[in-house]
Amino acid sequence: MEYAPGISSTAALLADPGRVAMLWALMDGSARPAGELALLAGLSPSSTSAHLSKLVEGGLLALQRHGRNRFYRLAGPEVGQLLEALATTSQALQPRRTRTLPASRGTPPALREARTCYDHLAGELAVGLFERMGTAGWLVQQGGQVQLSEVGAAALGALGIDLEALRKRRRQLACACPDWSERKPHLGGALGAALLETCKQAGWLRPSGASRALHVSPQGRRAIGRIAAP
Repeated sequence: MEYAPGISSTAALLADPGRVAMLWALMDGSARPAGELALLAGLSPSSTSAHLSKLVEGGLLALQRHGRNRFYRLAGPEVGQLLEALATTSQALQPRRTRTLPASRGTPPALREARTCYDHLAGELAVGLFERMGTAGWLVQQGGQVQLSEVGAAALGALGIDLEALRKRRRQLACACPDWSERKPHLGGALGAALLETCKQAGWLRPSGASRALHVSPQGRRAIGRIAAP
């Protein structure tokens, strides 16, 4: 059986809680010095230096030099995608009573409010929106499946979402996607992707550099908060 040869070496790098804590602290797209990462991960300076060297050599971190100062950041968006996928998987696999956030001291604020999860919206805004859509009867969950009601179809159509086009795609229309920071579901599937695109086109959300975080405009925060509101 063939497999990607980098999987085992990457998995070995992620097997250490201290290294994962430092990677997690950089999920917001920031670049931080070794001293700050040591404090965030609760590691000694010498241990931090050794871990950072391994992460750079392993291709998970990139080193930036500014004069005498050294800063570390995720090597690319694919590293953030990997960490997010692992976080989502670990939340889904752990027994409910033992679920915890990853080994960091919490979720970076920029990621917690709004971020992309594959091609749809995640974070506090997304979880709140999914809950309101359920309460308003736009979405109905039955047997683990998420169905769009006639009321929901009319309301989302009024937002400019072409539901007829979405239903023609070879993709699930709607699903409950686990949100690793809120530990509640948000809206996934073709409908979740279309809703994110609608918010971006309206100028309510915009990408934030190389990070998966999304910048929320004041108008967007109000507008998204009104969707499916009582």
